[in-house]
Amino acid sequence: MRNKKVLFIVQAALIAAIYVALTYLSSIAGLASGTIQVRISEALCILPVFTTAAIPGLWLGCFLANMLTGGIPVDVVCGSIATLIGAFGTYALRKHKFACTWPPVIANMVIVPFVLRYGYGFITEYKGVDWSIPFNALTVGIGEVITCVILGSVLLRVLNKYRNVIFHE
Repeated sequence: MRNKKVLFIVQAALIAAIYVALTYLSSIAGLASGTIQVRISEALCILPVFTTAAIPGLWLGCFLANMLTGGIPVDVVCGSIATLIGAFGTYALRKHKFACTWPPVIANMVIVPFVLRYGYGFITEYKGVDWSIPFNALTVGIGEVITCVILGSVLLRVLNKYRNVIFHE
C-alpha cells in the first residue's frame, strides 16, 4: 500500500515538473499566454488516460507554470481550474481514444477567454461590439486543438506502447 502512495506522489510530481518545463519553453517562444496560446505542455493533458496521478500533477504543473510565467492571480487560479476540469474529463473519457483529447480544449475555451477579457483586459471590438469572449474562445481553442488533440493523440499513441513499463496502476 505504501509503495502505491509513493508511486502516485512521484508520478504527480514528475508530471507537474515536466508541465512547468514545457510551459516555460512555450513562454520563451511567446506562446504560453495571451490570446494566442500554444502550450506544448497541454499535450500532457492526455496522461490521465494512463494514471490518476496525472490529475493533481497537471493541476499543480499548470498552477506553478502560470505563477512562474507571470500570470495574474485570477489566471493562476482559473487557468489551473480549467486544466483540472480537463484532466478529470480526460480521465472520465479514457476508454474513448479520440474523445478523451477534447475535455481540456473545452474547459480552456470556456474559462480562459473570461480571464483574458476581464483579468488582462484583452478587448476585441468590431463595429463597436465587444467580441472578446468569442474571439478568445476561438484562438485559445485553436491552440488547444493543436496541443491536446493533435500532439496529445500522438503522445497517446506513443505512450500506449509503453503503458505497462511507465505507468504502474
